[in-house]
Amino acid sequence: MTYETAASFAQQGGLIYFGLIFLAGCAYAFWPKNRDEFSRAAQLPLEEDDQ
Repeated sequence: MTYETAASFAQQGGLIYFGLIFLAGCAYAFWPKNRDEFSRAAQLPLEEDDQ
């Protein structure tokens, strides 16, 4: 195995790995079950603090 072969394999493997991680993150963010949780979190900065 030459350096070029190993580097090519690592580049392709890394691309696939990080692509799958990205798709998993997008699936989690856009999953319908999580909509209420993210909507509540989006409103937190707008809530008034009564101290």
